[in-house]
Amino acid sequence: MGYMIGIDVGTSGVKTIVVTDKGDIVAEATASYPLYHPKAGWAEQDPEDWWQATLESLRQVSQTLGSKANRVKAIGLSGQMHGSVFLDEAGHILRPAILWCDVRTSSQCRYITERVGQRELIRHTSNPALEGFTAPKIVWLQQNEPEIYERVDKVLLPKDYVRYRLTGELFTEMSDAAGTLLFDVTHRRWSTHVLDALGISPDILPECRESTDICGRLRPEIAEATGLPSNIPVAGGGADNACGATGAGIVRPGRVLSSIGSSGVILVHTDSPQTDPQAKVHTFNHAIPEKWYVMGVIMAAGFSLKWFRDNLGHLEKQMEILTGIDAYDLMGEQAASTPPGAEGLIFLPYLNGERTPHADASARGVFFGLNPRHTKGHMIRAVMEGVVYALRDSVEIIREMGIPISQVRAIGGGAKSPLWRQMQADIMQLEVAALNIDEGPALGAALLAGVAAGIYESVEEAAENTVKIIHTTEPNHNRAQSYNDYYQLFGSLYPALKDSFQKAAKLEV
Repeated sequence: MGYMIGIDVGTSGVKTIVVTDKGDIVAEATASYPLYHPKAGWAEQDPEDWWQATLESLRQVSQTLGSKANRVKAIGLSGQMHGSVFLDEAGHILRPAILWCDVRTSSQCRYITERVGQRELIRHTSNPALEGFTAPKIVWLQQNEPEIYERVDKVLLPKDYVRYRLTGELFTEMSDAAGTLLFDVTHRRWSTHVLDALGISPDILPECRESTDICGRLRPEIAEATGLPSNIPVAGGGADNACGATGAGIVRPGRVLSSIGSSGVILVHTDSPQTDPQAKVHTFNHAIPEKWYVMGVIMAAGFSLKWFRDNLGHLEKQMEILTGIDAYDLMGEQAASTPPGAEGLIFLPYLNGERTPHADASARGVFFGLNPRHTKGHMIRAVMEGVVYALRDSVEIIREMGIPISQVRAIGGGAKSPLWRQMQADIMQLEVAALNIDEGPALGAALLAGVAAGIYESVEEAAENTVKIIHTTEPNHNRAQSYNDYYQLFGSLYPALKDSFQKAAKLEV
């Protein structure tokens, strides 16, 4: 029996799993690292932290496997999208990586739009200029740290830097390249049109391969340091959302991924590139060769509930220490005892600004409709429902594009909560499926490695062999109209507050 390793380079840490060809997990490990905020709106990490965490997690899974470590046949990588790693000619890191959740680049987004033109930008990259993407970060470096920019030899995405350290090879692949705003998503190549308009040399970008291509082999010294076989192939892998979709079986039309992690994602598979004319949702290349996906992203999904727990859930955190019951479960019990709609209390989950559908870094979180009847349980339920209302915004845009949706497959922290699954089913009026494996991106990365190593003939075969539905949550049609009314109210709040958000942003400086 051959094993596959999937490594997910996330925002809070590295998750590494070892799976069989049936999808059974035989070893897993995590290693965390810090996130730095040197200025308001900035988010950075040290790529060396990613590398050390990767080494540590590989050592741990190798120790778990023991003598069976020699059964590992391939490694696949997944990673947070859009982050920029700037390397000099010797491969040394020039500055901390700027991450997907960094919003310093608003003026650079305007600059890119002016230089390329909004319509031309969408025609050539299928997406508008947003703060999270990689191109604005490169332009920011041009404009603010020119002495560093002059020394840049290569710009890598997070997982591709880790692969560089594993193999010594400089590559990226289609699904991650698609999130740079420098990639022609339709024609699957770097966009010379956008690069020329921005004065960015194509030489600083790595060669782009397929997610299922072998993009290097494990260096002997890394194999010795981790206890893994030397020279095993390392696949192209994929962006975290593409790998998450692969690991959830979103490999055929009609299936929709709903991921409630720190951020929130709605993602639907397409057999051809489908672009929203208003560019409210993203169109990216899938980890499956010659396939695409349409995706909406909200910036603070599970993060909104975490914020509530950390700042207003002190009692629940103390109870967790005393009883061993997770604070989130205790909060969920309070939310479940509150009527759907939280008796008119609505939460806008825009703590970190918002991407879909508003593309507004100045948007902020709001509790609307508070009255003396409302308790902590109402507030918790409002936070959870607000996240799902925001995700439904993406579902509605996808429906308007004429893309069929038949089933939601839930992953992330939100998939573990029966209450959050029921909210999704009720608010979206769709069946929500829970899966046998909730390893998302790490599993997807492992499956891509399996295809690269010849264990599977295709990504579709890999997913169908490993991903199974264990439970479905059906929508409660009696609640549909009530939730529709609340959703319409939710949708009216951002336009009413947009100017106030802009004014508040100026006061924050």
